Amino acid sequence: MGRFVYVDNAATTAPAPEVIAEIDKAMSDIWGNPSSLHVKGREAKHALDNSRERISSKLGCSANELYFTSCGTESNNWALKGTMAMTQRKHIITSKIEHPAVLNTCKALEKNGCRVTYLNVDGDGVVDLAQLKNSITDDTAVVAVMMANNEIGTLEPIKEIAEIAHSKGALMFTDAVQAIGSIPVDVHELGVDMLSFSGHKMHAPKGIGGLYIKRGTRIANLIDGGGQERKFRSGTENLPYIMGLARAFELAYDRFDDIPRIIAMRDRLIDELTKIPYSRLNGHRTNRLPGNINISFEFIEGESLLLLLDMVGICISTGSACSSNSLEPSHVLLSIGLPHEKAHGSLRISLCHNNTEEDIDYIIEQLPPIVKRLRDMSPIYPGDNN
Repeated sequence: MGRFVYVDNAATTAPAPEVIAEIDKAMSDIWGNPSSLHVKGREAKHALDNSRERISSKLGCSANELYFTSCGTESNNWALKGTMAMTQRKHIITSKIEHPAVLNTCKALEKNGCRVTYLNVDGDGVVDLAQLKNSITDDTAVVAVMMANNEIGTLEPIKEIAEIAHSKGALMFTDAVQAIGSIPVDVHELGVDMLSFSGHKMHAPKGIGGLYIKRGTRIANLIDGGGQERKFRSGTENLPYIMGLARAFELAYDRFDDIPRIIAMRDRLIDELTKIPYSRLNGHRTNRLPGNINISFEFIEGESLLLLLDMVGICISTGSACSSNSLEPSHVLLSIGLPHEKAHGSLRISLCHNNTEEDIDYIIEQLPPIVKRLRDMSPIYPGDNN
């Protein structure tokens, strides 16, 4: 293998060296239990509180509104199940293109007697606000719409959705796992009551995440025990990863001036790859995450593309990493109107600040001939002259 290009950052990111150094410091020096009263415990408690302050300052919330979890999936489960356990309302509104961590949680709640409305999206993946207004009632407990789609990158109008939710006294929860670290996020500006995030999408390790819960929001305890995380999520805190997460937040917000460069690389890829016959961009052309490109190529399978690209050193995805072992077409692509045969031939390219123009050159060099090679083997491919 010659060149190596990693463009699957929506699945997971490489831990930043600065984050690894912060974790090493915690492992070697600040290894006490934050609940202990002696000097090593107090040292750990100070580091825990400091990390919470560092992250909350970036999100625009108070430190006591921030709770650490193991991942985005845990945070999503807690936000929805915890809300429904504390209310007499039985209705949830979400969208058809949510991450499985939200969709399957809603399905589980349906089995327990809750009603769920799944909102349609348009061809770009934007939630139907008219349907939301018609669906919300005084029985709606929570509206759950992701901030940025993990497959097609489309950004949702979260502030408007929150206003509609609050007009009926419902809570607003957004899964911001893909957004945090890629774009600036301020919870008060968005007007949300709960927001989830995950460390491994922003150059921190896997196994650490968080949930913002606005002060005054009624939500059930996630884990009972010794009373950590202000009694909501008991269990000794994962201090090394929490410290690493705080450092990752600082790095992400310091690097937001790099967003225009990432957008330029994204747009160049979109322009070049959509020149390939029988291809289409999925998601909104501009109102999308800076590093997200999702393109469908007709007459071929995305898995075949992925494997051949891997052979030339390009790490890429066919969609959500959480469902990449499934042979079923993406529920997101089907929801925006793609037929099964077109949805099967999709690729998701996700860039970050580590990517370079040389990476883009290499993808543009390698991908078109691979598409042609696979199409030439397809009995249904009509040729490029149409």
